[in-house]
Parts: sequence; C-alpha cells; structure tokens
Amino acid sequence: MQFTPCLNVICQQIVPPVLNSFSDQDSRVRYYACEALYNIAKVVRGDFIVFFNQIFDALCKLSADSDANVQSAAHLLDRLVKDIVTDSDQFSIEEFIPLLRERMNVLNPYVRQFLVGWITVLDSVPDIDMLGFLPDFLDGLFNMLSDNSHEIRQQADSALSEFLQEIKNSPSVDYGRMAEILVQRAGSQDEFTRLTAITWINEFVKLGGDQLVPYYADILGAILPCISDKEEKIRVVARETNEELRGIEADPAEGFDVGAILSIARRQMSSEWEATRIEALHWMSTLLNRYRSEVLVFLNDVLDTLLKALSDPSDEVVLLVLEVHACIAEDPQHFCQLVVFLVHNFQLDHSLLEKRGSLIIRRLCVLLDAERVYRELSTILEGESDLDFASIMVQALNLILLTASELSDLRDLLKQSLVNADGKNLFLSLYASWCHSPMAIISLCLLAQAYQHASSVIHLLVEEDINVKFLVQLDKLIHLLETPTFAYLRLQLLEPGRYIWLLKALYGLLMLLPQILGLHLPSSALWTLRPSKSVASCSFLIHLQPPPAALFSLVSTSALLLTWFGSKKTPRMAF
Repeated sequence: MQFTPCLNVICQQIVPPVLNSFSDQDSRVRYYACEALYNIAKVVRGDFIVFFNQIFDALCKLSADSDANVQSAAHLLDRLVKDIVTDSDQFSIEEFIPLLRERMNVLNPYVRQFLVGWITVLDSVPDIDMLGFLPDFLDGLFNMLSDNSHEIRQQADSALSEFLQEIKNSPSVDYGRMAEILVQRAGSQDEFTRLTAITWINEFVKLGGDQLVPYYADILGAILPCISDKEEKIRVVARETNEELRGIEADPAEGFDVGAILSIARRQMSSEWEATRIEALHWMSTLLNRYRSEVLVFLNDVLDTLLKALSDPSDEVVLLVLEVHACIAEDPQHFCQLVVFLVHNFQLDHSLLEKRGSLIIRRLCVLLDAERVYRELSTILEGESDLDFASIMVQALNLILLTASELSDLRDLLKQSLVNADGKNLFLSLYASWCHSPMAIISLCLLAQAYQHASSVIHLLVEEDINVKFLVQLDKLIHLLETPTFAYLRLQLLEPGRYIWLLKALYGLLMLLPQILGLHLPSSALWTLRPSKSVASCSFLIHLQPPPAALFSLVSTSALLLTWFGSKKTPRMAF
C-alpha cells in the first residue's frame, strides 16, 4: 500500500539530476543519463508522467545529438516513454501542446522526425484529442513537406493525410484558424506544399460551411493564382475549389464581406496569367449578379481597373470585361458614367480605339442595346472640344455602324428615317456629332436615304482642305458604297428619274476627284483610290438616261482619273 508513494518520492528525487545530465558536455554522461532514465521509467511507469514535458524537451535535443551512441540510447528511451504515455491516463495534452508548438519550427531533420513521430503516436490514442489542437502545429507539419529529406516529407505527408481523413469524419473542427495557415501555404514556392495546401482548402470549402464565411476572401486570394499554376494537378484542384466556392451563396448580413472578395478579384485582374484574370472577372460578374447594391458602393475603384483591362492582350478577357461593364451599366446613371469613361479612355489612348475600338463598341451594342449606346456616344461627342479626336472617333463609329452585323437593326431603323418617327429621331440624334467628319455625315445621309441633304453636304466640301486625310476618307466612303449595306442604294440607281438627288450626290463625289491633280502628294496616298463599282454604276446610268454633254464629259474624266490611279500612271498627267 505504501509502495506507490515511495516510488513517487524516489522519482522526484532521482529524475531531476538525471535530466540535468542530458546537457552535460561529456557524451558518456549523456549516454548513461539516457540509460538511467530508461531504467527509472521501466520501474515507475505512470508516475513518470509528471516530468513528461522536461523529458520530452530533453529527448528532443538528444534526438539530434552529435554522438551516435547517445542518439541510439535516446531512441530506446523515446520508445519506452511513448509506450508509457499511450497507456497512462495522467498525460495532459493541454500542457504538452505549447511545448510541441514551440519546437515545430526547428529545421534539424532528426528533431523533425522526432516531432512527427510523437504527433503520430499521440494522434493514435483514442483518449487524446490531437485534432482539436491541430491548428497549433499544422503550420509546422506543412513546413516539413519541403524538407530536403524524402523520409521527413513522406512522414509529414502521411500525418497530414491522416488528419485530413479525421477532419472529414469529425462533426466539430476549427476550420477558421487552419484556413489562415492553408492560405499562406498555398503560395509556397514548393510544388508539393502548394498541392497539399490547395487539396486541404478544397476539402475545407466542401465541409466548412458557415465557419469559412469570414475567410472567403483569403481563400479566394489563394485559389486564383493556383488556377494558373505550372503544375496541372494544382490547376485542376484549384479550378474545382473555385467552382465550389463560387457556388456558395453567403449572406452579407452574416459576415460575408463583399468588398473583400471584390478587392481580391480586382487585385488578381493584374495577374500576368490570363486564366487567373478570366476567373477574377467571373467573380466580379457573380458578385454583381448576387450582391449588386453592395458592389456598386465600390464602383469608383472597380471602374478604373475594368477600364484598364480593356487594353488586355487577351480578347477573351476584354469580352468578359465588357460583360461586367454592361452589368454595371444596367442603371441609367452608371450607363452614362461608363460611356463617358470609355470615350475618355479612347481619347487618352488612341491605340486602344484603333486596336480594340470595334470589338468594344460592337460587344457593348449587343449587351446594352445598340441604339442606346450610339445615342449616348453621339451626345458626348457632340460637345467634344478636341475636334481631331472627335473626328477620329466618329469615323470609327460610322464604320462600325455601316459594317457590323450586330448593328443591322440600327441600320434598318435609319433607312426608315424619312417615313418613321423613331428612325428620324435617331438620325437627328447622330447628326450633330457625325458632322465632325464630312464623309461620316455623307454616309449617314445616304444610309437614311436623305439624298438631297447628302448632295448639299457634298457641295459644301469644296470649302474643305483637300488633303491626304480627306482623300483617304473619300476613298473609304467609295468602298463602303460597294458593300452589301448599300445594295439598296445601287439598285435605286436603276431609277434615276425617281432618285435624282442620289444621282447628283454620287456625281458630286466624283467631281471632287479631279482636284487631286493639283496636289503634291506621295504616290502611295494616291494609289489608295481605285476604280469603283459606283463609277461603273454612274456610267451605266448615262446610257439609261443621257445627261447633258458637259456632265457626261466631267463624269468620264473622273472615271478616267480613277483608272489612271488604279494603274499607277503619273498622277500629274494632263488630260
């Protein structure tokens, strides 16, 4: 009956001096200390636990001892201590965890093996809840995944796999604290660490539920870069996780931070990887569809990023950007703001207008209604003080209007301008801004079948400076008259008596051509003019209804000049 108390007294008197001997400079002393403690542990068994933290600390150091014999003795002692702990009901995991957490950042491979061994053993004990304390040493285990030793990496991976399986089967897990660790590890330089971290995040998104709501932004910030990872396995898991996360509809009233998610998506818009930028845009679109009012609070920050993205080298990215723009512009106020921003961007970066202008305008017309887009653009350009830019912009809009398949309904409406109130209203809405470009306004009048007005405008062109820009635009207009858009116009030439103003307008355009002969222009600029079907059509009309001889002479001369240009004859040749 008195044996146990006696052992406790002996243990308390003998163990401390033995533990002190573990730090002796003489390796033989350290060896005998291991042997002595081994014998004591065999005798006292459970009473030994009171000194567990000190013994663990000593064994941790001895596991990396420079003397092989000391290491061997320490390993034997370590196995015995593990047996005692697993059988004891006096072991306190709460007191042990701080010591374990402190040691987890040690880089020595022997110490790492020692620590993983203890984690694995303690986790195997049913009465010890290691899973509940996993956040305290999870980062250390992930740290070991990039160790130089294959054995250590394998042991750490095995321990992590076991914990992940336990998490799947556990009804209560602290996902939040571990999510913070996983987010950091998902950006590791080590490929295996990234894969393991993103795999854990994938499971957490599936299992975590409401616990992860405050961490959604951080998780998304870890996932989006991994979507473009060089390792295919990581990309696959990241995409799956991204879809899982996007499928969860959280309530802002319950802690879902829309602004934080939007900030992550906006930051990833500057990623060097196209796939990441695309997914960031999908997130913006998702947030707008689900939490529109919350997103619009951050509109000024978002618009600047989205406008810069219109210069993205990827067409797919640009198209998605436009979809997000269109979603924002559903409200009249935001629509006007978008168009103003867009025109301003075109003005600052003419190359954007040149390279992407057609794609942007056409897509917006599909997403936001072509008439609405063109009316707003026209209103802005009407008062534009930079006349050169206004002219360039109008020419671009006019070319899109006349050639894009997406604007066919708008062209049909303009064709009815003389008989349809809506068509007339649209024509007048575009007219003021289209006046920034003579050729644009002429083509608009021809499209609206306002031939008499077109003829009047053409007569006013004699006051224009006939320079290279003018001639290039004139050439483009002549080519446009040969496109399917103006097929009806060419057929109307078969009835010259009914469409006399159309005939005069086309003749007027031809009459401008002889003025080229007096200019000292580079031949390359002149050779852009080619014989056109419009000229042939006018010549055909001469046979149908012979005009006055003088007019016939002028038309023939104009046709001859075009023929000369087309065959690269000397442009200053007299006729």
